[in-house]
Amino acid sequence: MDPMWMAVRYLLDLARYRARAALDGHPESGALTLEWLVIAAILVAAAGATAAIFKSKVVALANSLP
Repeated sequence: MDPMWMAVRYLLDLARYRARAALDGHPESGALTLEWLVIAAILVAAAGATAAIFKSKVVALANSLP
């Protein structure tokens, strides 16, 4: 399994768990506000785009090696 996918899946599961705990009314679960969810989504999207860009560059450079 791809390690990048595992890391993204773990973070999404963690965010879903915390969101569910916060929405269920457990104040001790920690503050998970809309701002943090938006920031997390932006970071995941940026990491995915960066990974895709660098992966294509690395593959192109690896193919150019003799």
